[in-house]
Amino acid sequence: MSETTHDATVAVTAPVAPDEGLTARELAAKYGLSVSGARPSLIEYVRQLWGRRHFIIAFSQAKLTAQYSQAKLGQLWQVATPLLNAAVYFFIFGLLLEADRGMSREVYIPFLVTGVFVFTFTQSSVMAGVRAISGNLGLVRALHFPRASLPISFALQQLQQLLFSMIVLFAIAVGFGHYPDLSWLLIVPVLALQFCFNTGLALIMARAGAKTPDLAQLMPFVMRTWMYASGVMFSIPIFLKDKPDWISNVLQWNPAAVYMDLMRFALIDDYDSKKYLPDHIWAAAGGWAVLFALGGFVYFWKAEERYGRG
Repeated sequence: MSETTHDATVAVTAPVAPDEGLTARELAAKYGLSVSGARPSLIEYVRQLWGRRHFIIAFSQAKLTAQYSQAKLGQLWQVATPLLNAAVYFFIFGLLLEADRGMSREVYIPFLVTGVFVFTFTQSSVMAGVRAISGNLGLVRALHFPRASLPISFALQQLQQLLFSMIVLFAIAVGFGHYPDLSWLLIVPVLALQFCFNTGLALIMARAGAKTPDLAQLMPFVMRTWMYASGVMFSIPIFLKDKPDWISNVLQWNPAAVYMDLMRFALIDDYDSKKYLPDHIWAAAGGWAVLFALGGFVYFWKAEERYGRG
């Protein structure tokens, strides 16, 4: 652009830029730009996760295969580890401390093994969830995908590991005289509800662990306390019958105890629901599953844009 001045000279002025005066937000809107790694809407996030379902399954299977790849016994450790834990607990609690009060040996051993296997499912999901983001920063920073894929995949890995262990659990139940019947069909909804609960808990721990990596060092102590308070090695209503009722009620209604008791009820013939299970236990199992699955998912999604940064 040019104009003539009073002395007949020509002054040249720079043209006004078409974007001059626009803010960064207005510039981005004008040219269709979006923030890198911005959190999508909740519905869009669910859609993205569904689109990555094959990745989630393949990643969980790869992690499961690689878990014991350096051990000579390989995948047998999936079953051997909880069995060895159950043997140690039986020696300490069953023989030395006589925690099998009111139970015959034919009931107590399946009772104990079931508790160890089911609680290990939750424990492993929590520990894997804590490290889901902080332990995979290279993947998180290199690729664009919904970050919830990682804790969900780890929870799925632990479910697959439990399914391998269930074969041994069935053999133990039959070996002590508890043969398959219609109650064994209850195993499917119990596992489905516990998987939803574990996945939600893994999502919560994944966000917490991403912000505070040291949480991975603290969680083993928390999980050990939770295990002792959930009746893995003893029947809560029998062992605490001389204590105030509220103590027994609190311990029985915690989700780990709820899922263990339902699995024991499904597998063990003499595990009487009126004697060992609290009222409305199925409602409690469903409530814990929905609360943690939905709450954990939303809680994790709210920090989506912050994972892998800093």
